[in-house]
Amino acid sequence: MLDILIIGSGGAGLSAALSAKQEGANLLVVGKSYPTASQTSMAQGGMNAALGNVTPDSTQAHMEDTLKSAHSLSNQNMVKQLCEDAPKSIAWLDKLGVSFDRTEESKVAQRQLGGASSKRACYAQDYTGLKILHTLYDNCLKEGIEMREEYFLLNLIVEEKTVLGAIFLDIVTGEVKEIRAKATIIATGGYASLYKNYTTNSEGATGDGIAAVLRAGGSLSDMEFVQFHPTALKGSSTLISESARGEGGYLVNAKEERFIDELLPRDVVARAIAEQITNGEEVFLDLRHLGEEKLLKLMPQEVRLCKLHENVDPAKELVPIKPVAHYSMGGIDVNENLEVTGLKNCYAVGECSNAKVHGANRLGGNSLLEIVSLGRKAGTNAVGCDCHRTDIENQNQLTNNQEYIQGLLEEYPWEQNFYQIQDELGKKFYQHAGIVRDNTQLNNLLNELRVIKADLDNMGIGDKNKENNTNLVEFLQFQNMLEIGEVVLDAALVRDESRGAHFKTAFPSKDDKLYKAHSVYWIEENVLQNKLVKVINECK
Repeated sequence: MLDILIIGSGGAGLSAALSAKQEGANLLVVGKSYPTASQTSMAQGGMNAALGNVTPDSTQAHMEDTLKSAHSLSNQNMVKQLCEDAPKSIAWLDKLGVSFDRTEESKVAQRQLGGASSKRACYAQDYTGLKILHTLYDNCLKEGIEMREEYFLLNLIVEEKTVLGAIFLDIVTGEVKEIRAKATIIATGGYASLYKNYTTNSEGATGDGIAAVLRAGGSLSDMEFVQFHPTALKGSSTLISESARGEGGYLVNAKEERFIDELLPRDVVARAIAEQITNGEEVFLDLRHLGEEKLLKLMPQEVRLCKLHENVDPAKELVPIKPVAHYSMGGIDVNENLEVTGLKNCYAVGECSNAKVHGANRLGGNSLLEIVSLGRKAGTNAVGCDCHRTDIENQNQLTNNQEYIQGLLEEYPWEQNFYQIQDELGKKFYQHAGIVRDNTQLNNLLNELRVIKADLDNMGIGDKNKENNTNLVEFLQFQNMLEIGEVVLDAALVRDESRGAHFKTAFPSKDDKLYKAHSVYWIEENVLQNKLVKVINECK
């Protein structure tokens, strides 16, 4: 039996793998796609660490910026660990071979991102996440870490609240297979594709691991907090990195008037842009004053994306933008050891996990830090797992999953097109569960989503081929998004206040007396349950 099964081959999963391998673990990394296609490659701006290479900085300042951005909804002890480890994580990546940009003194270069009190984000042009990911992958190959690509997570194998591995659909062959392990690490990414066509995320960011944990008896928390990135291209929702503003870009309306401090936290900037759009204004990113030479040196990808998707040259023209869903602060509820609440032998890390470091609004530059720093921690902790009952042999779950997939491939033609429903749902989530929220609209959307869930038996797939069935995978992802969407909407309804990325017009202020707490969800006797859990605020 494997020591560790890692589900997810992005930055968090690969960091965990390298850490566990160094400890001598027998492990396997399984991914829905190929590692280099993971969401980590979309992170452009940089990775925070208080190095002080360009401007004076300190771990304390990094902590304070992170806590301020989190709006009192983080675990200060976890934030302290994250910020203190940041320079070590940069040194680790540097040693692995990440090609960070350098200062004239050959130190790692740093730039300022929104919400930061100094130039703290270490970067590699505007390809930071991509270069980190490729370096991690190269080192995993060098270490001989076994990987299996195109394995779709169906469910966790659970007995007596103990995770014994997971069941997968081998997308290439169409076979349903189980992989058992003493400890399982979930690193499957976030759920921003719930806002389909209105997100910077890839089509695969459908929260599969989060939904699997919910079905398995684990808990989710803070699912109402979804960050909207201020600057996505208006037509395609393609991300334009915060580095564009960090390097001095302006936000202007059609009159070329600046209306907000561009380096305020993302939730504030996104709402300011949304207000302009609501008032009938177009909004643009103005980079013209930076000059073509600087743009091509520091942001070559942004220049190319603007030309490709908007037919705009940012060195000469205004870039039309809008805010779209970008990052999910909520996710699988974990303790300080990254163990999943309610399940044994199971860890979660990265965007799928809520380690209480981002709170109500993630600080720009902390996502890459989290996947590397906490990814390494998850790998080490899983090696030291005090595993429970790994000897249980029960084939019922495998059989049930095999029968379900076979049923989808054999059943009569479906009556409703789930693709059309998915597109309509994505638009409604953006409009009614997006940057500004209203209880009536949230409640109507929740009722509509529950009707869709109840009608799933009338949906299905048209492609009945067993091998390489993309239609089947997309239908399974759609089901996961419905499960997650219900929690997001219910949690947003419960929280009658405005905090970070969650803003309600009828409740425009924070209410610490009632809502300085994490919203926690789980399933009990097939019924979704929830409670508010007081924030752990003390540093140890």
